[in-house]
Amino acid sequence: MKTRRIFRAAVALLFALCVVAADLPPLSLAPQTASAVTQADIDKLKKESNALASKKSNVTKELNALKKDKANTLKRKSLLDQQIVLISDEIAVTEQQIAQYEALIEQTENELNEAQAQEAEQYQLFCKRVRAMEERGTVSYWSVLFQAASFEEMLGALDFISEVMEADQRVIDDLRVLQEQIAAKQATLEDSLAEQQSAKEQLAAKNSELRDQRTEATSLIKEMEENEADYREVLAEIEAEEEKTQKEIVRLSKELAAQQGNTKVTYGGYIWPVTTSKRVTSPFGRRNTGIKGASTNHRGIDIGGVFYSSTVYAAKAGTVIISSSNSVRGQYIVVSHGSGNTTTYQHLSKRSVSVGAVVKQGQAIGVTGSSGVGSGPHLHFEITENGQLVDPLKYLTDYVKAWR
Repeated sequence: MKTRRIFRAAVALLFALCVVAADLPPLSLAPQTASAVTQADIDKLKKESNALASKKSNVTKELNALKKDKANTLKRKSLLDQQIVLISDEIAVTEQQIAQYEALIEQTENELNEAQAQEAEQYQLFCKRVRAMEERGTVSYWSVLFQAASFEEMLGALDFISEVMEADQRVIDDLRVLQEQIAAKQATLEDSLAEQQSAKEQLAAKNSELRDQRTEATSLIKEMEENEADYREVLAEIEAEEEKTQKEIVRLSKELAAQQGNTKVTYGGYIWPVTTSKRVTSPFGRRNTGIKGASTNHRGIDIGGVFYSSTVYAAKAGTVIISSSNSVRGQYIVVSHGSGNTTTYQHLSKRSVSVGAVVKQGQAIGVTGSSGVGSGPHLHFEITENGQLVDPLKYLTDYVKAWR
């Protein structure tokens, strides 16, 4: 009898803590979907942005040291070009951050909605179990226990009730976990939204900074154009650099042709290197405007009406022999089409091909800009045939005359 009383007390205690299972299926938590974008990805971009900012700060110090020094005008312009590239890179990284925040926010919102739906489902299950307990009362439990024919059967019944209690405890535990997940996802969502807004504000500031840098770079070149006497030595330096680079272009072209065994060259067959404009702002040879030196011996044509984002295409199929930058030509590309036959693309804001690349006619090779000795976005385009510079307008028809 004593054993029976102890057993009944234990059963009563278990019954007070549990809820009837009522023949309901077990629930499981929604699986966590693998995120395509993580905070770690965004943090990596932040480090990249910080590194660019550090480089930009160093260039700024060099610029400040050279201000008002006319003898170092080309160096100043080169440093301004470096600043422009770094700011452009910062803008690209910030845009990536914003895009990744967008993806992360969307993922978090989807996960949050899923967790909230699962919470509602789990709560309904809990309520259904409680209702089942109220409808059944305690009779079914006692009948299960005391209809046992032996003590062993009673122990089996006790195990059954324990399992019921454990199942219902899992429902409660699942609810608690879901609620914690929801709170965490809501916090993550709020943080991501705030970080994205901050990145958008930074992007606006960087775009403004880029405009200021471009304005300063353009003003520097215009100052040279308007005060030729004060920049006589600088202008001579520009002319010497142009001559030196042109000789190197011819040498590399002939050297490559010899290596390839390509001595027969067909001239002509060029296409426009940009598709956004056929507006020629400065012709080949003598011209009445521009910097002294270049003004009387313009080595190519300037195509205006382009932007800092217009694509530059290879005017003819060939091999890239130069993809570099200097203080005069800025970022520039030279494509060889055979011995002594080349096309040159100057003042780019971006180069998309490297030395040795074989390009097809019409293939994108860069983006227009105003690097080097250039005032405002345009493309300076040159053609060399038989080692001599020729007028590109001999081949590029349908142009719009936009020079005086």
